[in-house]
Formats: sequence, C-alpha cells, structure tokens
Amino acid sequence: MSGHDTPIPMSAGKSGPLLGEAHVPGDKSISHRSLILGALSVGETKITGLLEGEDVLDTGKAMQAFGAEVINHGGGSWSVHGVGVGGFAEPDQVIDCGNSGTGVRLIMGAMATSPIAATFTGDASLNGRPMGRITDPLALFGAASYGRSMGRLPLTIIGAENPVPVHYTTPVPSAQVKSAVLLAGLNAPGETIVIEKEATRDHSERMLAGFGAKITSEDTDEGRVITLTGQPELKPQVITVPRDPSSAAFPVCAALIVEGSDVLVPNIGLNPTRAGLYYTLQDMGANLTFENMREEGGEPMADLRAKYSPNLKGIEVPPERAASMIDEYPILSVVASFAEGVTKMHGVKELRVKESDRIDAMATGLRLAGVTVDEGEDWWHVHGLSGDVPGGATCESHLDHRIAMSFLILGMAAQNPVAVDDGSPIATSFPIFEDLMSNLGATIVRTTA
Repeated sequence: MSGHDTPIPMSAGKSGPLLGEAHVPGDKSISHRSLILGALSVGETKITGLLEGEDVLDTGKAMQAFGAEVINHGGGSWSVHGVGVGGFAEPDQVIDCGNSGTGVRLIMGAMATSPIAATFTGDASLNGRPMGRITDPLALFGAASYGRSMGRLPLTIIGAENPVPVHYTTPVPSAQVKSAVLLAGLNAPGETIVIEKEATRDHSERMLAGFGAKITSEDTDEGRVITLTGQPELKPQVITVPRDPSSAAFPVCAALIVEGSDVLVPNIGLNPTRAGLYYTLQDMGANLTFENMREEGGEPMADLRAKYSPNLKGIEVPPERAASMIDEYPILSVVASFAEGVTKMHGVKELRVKESDRIDAMATGLRLAGVTVDEGEDWWHVHGLSGDVPGGATCESHLDHRIAMSFLILGMAAQNPVAVDDGSPIATSFPIFEDLMSNLGATIVRTTA
C-alpha cells in the first residue's frame, strides 16, 4: 500500500501545558532490521514492541513476498520464520515499499546477492528519491538494476548469480547505504568491507552481530572500517524493540516550547549514533534529563523527561553531529524558532534528498509563519524569535511525515494556529501521533480540504 491517496488536512493551535507520559512507537530503524534479519535467519525470530506504522508493515509484506513467514500476534508482538541467508524466493508481485527509503534500500541489499529478480515501487515521494547510491555499490557484487532516469523507482534488480565480496567506501554518510552493502555481503563469499569517513547509526552492525554474523568495526585514519564475513548461518533472536528516539523528538520538543509542560517519554533508545538531537537541545539550554539509564539487547535506553524551557539559546550545531540526528533537523528548526538568537545547521545536504527536500520545505513553512530562515545547499540558519512566533500559516507537508508533524508542533506554541495541507504521511512512522499528543493536552484537528 502506497498510502496518501486522500489528503488529510490538519491544524494545531496554541496549547495549554503538555503533561504526562508519552509512549511513542517502537524504533523504526530497529523494526525494519528485525524483520529483514529475521527473514534471513534459520528458525523463528520473536519481536515485541515492533513499530506498526505503514513503513514497517510494508517491509513485513516484502519479507513474506520473498518467502519468509511473518505473523502478527497482536499488541506489537510478531514472529518471523526465516529462510536463511541466500534463501530468498523470487517474488511474484511488485514490492511496494510505500514511503520508506530505509525499507526499500535495505531490502534491495538483502536480495541483491541471490539469483532472483524483484521490482520495487513506492508512493510519489519515494519514487522521486535517488537510488543510484544503492544500486551503484550493489553492481559491484554483480547485481544489475533497471529503473527510471537517475535510478528512480519503479526499479528492477536482478540479483548476482555468482556474487563477489566488495571493498566499498561510502560517498556520503548514510546508514542506508552502509546497511544495504552489508546485507548484500551476507550472501557473498569472503569478506565485504565498508569504510565510512563519517560514522552513521550502527544498528545494522549491532544486530548482525546479535544474529550471529562475524562482523568487526575499527576506527582508523581512513574512517570507520566495518568487515563482514559472508555466508554465515544467522541464528533467530528474541528482540525487544526500544521506543523510537526520532518519534520521541516530537513530544519532547513540544514540551520544551509549550509553557508549563512536563512530559516523560519512557524506554527511549539512546544509541549514540542516534541521540544527537538531545545533546543539541541540552546545548541550547533545554530542561531535558535522562532517567533510569540502562542497556537492553545491546542498545542503551533511558526515560527522557522534558520540561518547558523559556530560555533557549540559538547555537551552531556541530556538523559532525549531523549523521546522528539527520531526521531531527526539521523539528529542531521549530525549537530554534522559539530560541533567542540564530541556530546554525551545517553539513546537512542529506536533508535535500529525504522524503522531501527538508531544508526547502521547512524554510518555506517557517517563513510563512513569520520566522526568518537563511539557507544554502548544505546549510540553513533559523533566526529565533525568543518565544514569540506569529504562526497563522498553512504549510505543505510534501508527503513527508516529519515535515507534517514538525509544523503541527509549531502550531502548539505559536501565537496563531498552524495548518498542514496533508497529515496522512504521519501514519508511515507515527500512527498514534494525534492521539498521543491529544492525551498530553494538545489540540490537533482534522480540517476540510
């Protein structure tokens, strides 16, 4: 299902204090990888806390199409009966990945070294996103791809009949590219090596090791060198998915800018390759604390408490932090609008090729809401208004869930309501967003088109 056929306009107005606990969905990155690695294992992988948004559900359907048995037991509890590395069957239908760049790119990697063909498509947003950064390294294994201009979906991949291991340096800091290459390397003999000049989120490495793959990571003068030994027999796992730090960003940031708020978000994953936003917010002076720090399944976790922070200051976000918070820059720009001074964000060109051009989308909407924004190809500056943001805008979501949620959070603290033309993409990653924010005390309404 591609979704978004019927737009759902939404609006959020100035809110009273946001109070209570926010039980956000499971981590999207870990949910995708749990289903894919479960399908590549021999036996039954049991998963609890799976994110049941459209993106992850589409990945589950894809694993079924490749021959795995995927069962929903209800309440976020799932099981995957895998077919083993190299055991994927050729699907008899087109694989529709909806809005998910993570899903389609990881699945392409997982099937590219098996002698099968598969055709991938998605919604209008996904079909406009570049896939050459994935298909180029997959070609080194021996896979072939045929798609639209600039490597866009719909696209067919013909897997390598006799795959060879590769030695690949990622041209951009992207966990999706790295993960696709590592997943392809699973069914190639010998050692596949990936070098990252800038380290990105390491869920794939942690989970591959947990499933029994031989994988090492070493920081060198070249960057982070990840070495995977191919053709392992992956062992099924019992996985508890932590709550998604990217989804948690929305109630957390709302609490920081809505007067009188005090929100606790329990059981958040705080993998250091994902937690850059929270360190940035603390640098800005946010009243943000980590409680009950612990580790589960190799992933650090904590309960996160956010309180109204009226004295936020604009800062220059360290560019080296970008990879650990790339999905959170839209909501950070909202917080920056309420800070004093200028928040400067550099080294973020990856935002131009996400579900939308997120720099352009946020800059345009913030300007409509009365905020001054400067931008360049790989940077943008938000001029904060010390808590006094006019609002009163209708902003385009561009089929991007994070853009839609960010502008709705803006409306909760602005002087006048902020609307989005289409909130339907929110279901791809955060299907309970409206109910969760309403339970905290926010008012989000669905309006007429």
